Amino acid sequence: MAAKEHMNIVFIGHVDAGKSTCVGRLLYETGALSEQTLRKYREEAEKLGKATFEFAYEMDTLKEERERGVTIDVSHKKFETPKFEFTIIDAPGHRDFVKNMITGASQADAAALVVSAKDGVQPQTKEHAFLAKVLGIGQFMVLINKIDAVNYDEAKFKEVKEELEKLLKGMGYDISKLVIIPTSGYKGDNIAKNSENTPWYKGPTLLAVLDTFTVPPKPADKPLRLPIQDVFTITGHGTVPVGRVETGTMKINEKVVFMPSGATGEVKKIEMHHQEMAEAKCGDNVGFNVKGVDKKDIRRGDVLGSSSSPPTVADEFTAQVVVLNHPTAISVGYTPVLHVHTAQFAAKIIEIVEKKGQEGKVDFIKTGDVAVVRFKPLKPIVLEKFAEFPPLGRFAIRDMGQTVAAGVVLDVVPKKM
Repeated sequence: MAAKEHMNIVFIGHVDAGKSTCVGRLLYETGALSEQTLRKYREEAEKLGKATFEFAYEMDTLKEERERGVTIDVSHKKFETPKFEFTIIDAPGHRDFVKNMITGASQADAAALVVSAKDGVQPQTKEHAFLAKVLGIGQFMVLINKIDAVNYDEAKFKEVKEELEKLLKGMGYDISKLVIIPTSGYKGDNIAKNSENTPWYKGPTLLAVLDTFTVPPKPADKPLRLPIQDVFTITGHGTVPVGRVETGTMKINEKVVFMPSGATGEVKKIEMHHQEMAEAKCGDNVGFNVKGVDKKDIRRGDVLGSSSSPPTVADEFTAQVVVLNHPTAISVGYTPVLHVHTAQFAAKIIEIVEKKGQEGKVDFIKTGDVAVVRFKPLKPIVLEKFAEFPPLGRFAIRDMGQTVAAGVVLDVVPKKM
């Protein structure tokens, strides 16, 4: 049997909407989470006075492991549908979400926005939906979850659905194609099979919608770009950088360069999930050995490329930015922290080129505005045009402990190296 095509999906939405429970239920229904493990979680949950949390534990045990960083493999949960093999990118809390979605190891091909039937649209619902849009996640569905908590009331479902459609339409989503499903992650309604509790809902289940998605084209024909996530010194292996191949292919004996440092070397060994491989393709999370490069020359946020086509170090860059949530206004001179691939850097706004929908020069932009802005990074950083290398051309702007804006790089003025 041919291997199934692979897709990454992220579950997004407000913190109390029941994302982890939906994910746990999905893993259980597709056989990726066993009855035995679920029983163990149920007992643990009851002991801790957290009855109903057992499905969520499946994602949360993983979270602890990630925070401790015990494994080099970036571990994500996998499950299979009749058509695809999916990896779930868990976006637990808000801060993790931003890191995961924009700078994390993963790039989502699809998203499921989870909204509570009880609470309706929350501030994070808006922010997450907006981010998914800015980050170019083209395939999207909505779960109005915890439908059991409103006694499977169709009127309540319709009310939340209308509120959501209005919101998403305003953000530029095509709602004629959008599937909105009433679900209960905890009870399992409409996750893998249609529920008798919602006879008024005639649409597909979560599982059925997943198989209507398509795998986005992989940029394998582009030059190699691999943002560094971490660098380890492993006895007997020397310096081992770890990261995900975002474009192109990395081969054994290839001459490579790390930017912005310019350190060069030769790839001697590539490993994924403790298996040696001759090459790493787009989407592979790998650890690798490079001969001739010292650990001190490589750090998180650097980008590896082939010596024949080095990654671009930006002197300045122009980007299309959407302001998600800024308490006042953003003007020239504003210097926030930008998160791009695995890097974080401060950059100063040197010009607001234009504000969408407004003629002439503008002095500032505020929440809800979309604008073209010129930035000057305060340190050497690798950035690429979004049109050429999407994963290296999208970023979030963080300030005051929250995501204030997100954007995509339109053009880069390279630094003279």
